[in-house]
Amino acid sequence: MAAFTAKDVQALREKTGVGMMECKKALVEAEGDMDKAVEILKERGLATQQKKSSRVAAEGVVVAYNDKENKVGVLVEVNCETDFVAKNPDFVALANRIAKTVAEKNPADVDALLKETIADGTETVEEAVQELFLAIRENMKVRRFARVEGVVETYIHAGGAVGVMVRFETDDATAAKDEFVAMGKNIAMQVAAMSPEYLSESDITADELAKMKTITIESALNKPDSLPKPILKKVFDKVLSEKLWSDEDASAYEEQKNNKFLFNFLSKEGVAKLAEVAVSLKDLFVNDVIFGKAVDGRINKQIKEICLLNQVFVRSDLFDGNVSGYVADVAKKLGADIKVTGFTRFQRGEGIEKKADNFAAEIASMVK
Repeated sequence: MAAFTAKDVQALREKTGVGMMECKKALVEAEGDMDKAVEILKERGLATQQKKSSRVAAEGVVVAYNDKENKVGVLVEVNCETDFVAKNPDFVALANRIAKTVAEKNPADVDALLKETIADGTETVEEAVQELFLAIRENMKVRRFARVEGVVETYIHAGGAVGVMVRFETDDATAAKDEFVAMGKNIAMQVAAMSPEYLSESDITADELAKMKTITIESALNKPDSLPKPILKKVFDKVLSEKLWSDEDASAYEEQKNNKFLFNFLSKEGVAKLAEVAVSLKDLFVNDVIFGKAVDGRINKQIKEICLLNQVFVRSDLFDGNVSGYVADVAKKLGADIKVTGFTRFQRGEGIEKKADNFAAEIASMVK
């Protein structure tokens, strides 16, 4: 067996980031051959990575890459198991290199991305992830990416918790102006903060709008205290005429019917009966003009909340109005045509079911 020293073990550790004992074992197995020891650690790392791949990776970072010269914008989400690793500079650097790779190589999907040679390197993205795993020993996954060609502005919130990319139509001269860049960042921050579902009302399909209306009607009927007064009176009349209330609720109604806080005097059962009756009269109410206006008002309010261009602009110190008005105001000041054409918002770990740790059960299983 070829001899090796403590300095060799330290050198191998610095080269791979693997623990001292693992490095020593690898050198013993490799009979002191440094290159062979590295290969052994890689093989072991891959085996360990396979074992850990089933662990939930819901932490991590969302990073952005905006190549303004070539007009390419990218968002990438790379996940890991713990917040501690998500803040590791090597992990963040890897995520940024992956984003740059997406910009340069334009892969079709994540599987294709993993096979691409990583930006500023010679190994594939998959190999780069595996290399970092050797040092970090935590499950890591490139989860998703979005790539857009054209004029974009990006924003990363809270160290990678949320990433946003907003797409625009404008000329190159306008896109290069500081005022435009500032506007783009402000809109991206709006998306990060307000999480719109659509760009504008025109992006909501007829089926989605119909579903929204159905849900709004059901919600209104099940919350009778929010119904228009003429509609609510019909509900009260039916409940009273058919004696569907308890004597206590009927008495409370007669005493407080002109009180705007009437519902505070009714029992939970009494309010529930009102909702039940309101739902039973649904067919009558949906054709009522007053009820229809109330429903339309609620839908319009929802549209202002879920459509980016319809949302109230959060930076009221800069502009008092909606996002669409803010864009128009900046365009007017710059003497240019500016149009928001879309956006992408990634929130770290969204949709991933996190495992709830049960330490008591874990310890119990260990002592069996």
